[in-house]
Amino acid sequence: MTGKLKDHSSSATPDSCETYCYHETVVNRVNERIEEISGVELLFKALADANRMKVAYALTLEEEMCVCDVAKVLKTSTANASHHLRYLRDMGITGSRKEGKLVFYSLVDEHVHQLVNIALEHSKEGWYK
Repeated sequence: MTGKLKDHSSSATPDSCETYCYHETVVNRVNERIEEISGVELLFKALADANRMKVAYALTLEEEMCVCDVAKVLKTSTANASHHLRYLRDMGITGSRKEGKLVFYSLVDEHVHQLVNIALEHSKEGWYK
């Protein structure tokens, strides 16, 4: 790392530096761009619910599913499945189309598909144990 260090005394804990100092150049460079990430947490919040994550995963396995199919997969009512699907749609994760009396949902783009699959692969590595 390059840049001027700002050094301040600090009482350390086992998971922190023994001396508080920071790289001013690094911090300034990151601060110039940090707001780019603003709002991304909403995507992860939407997928943080186990049922919504299951819906998203199911939609990586099948291009689209109707509300009744999703309800059967979640082992829940169509009202509950519809609630989760509507939430994901409102968050911009899924899209819907009506065909007669049925409503079909799908993921809106490949990015969500990739995020779900990356998260799945990461969980298989046992990171949470």
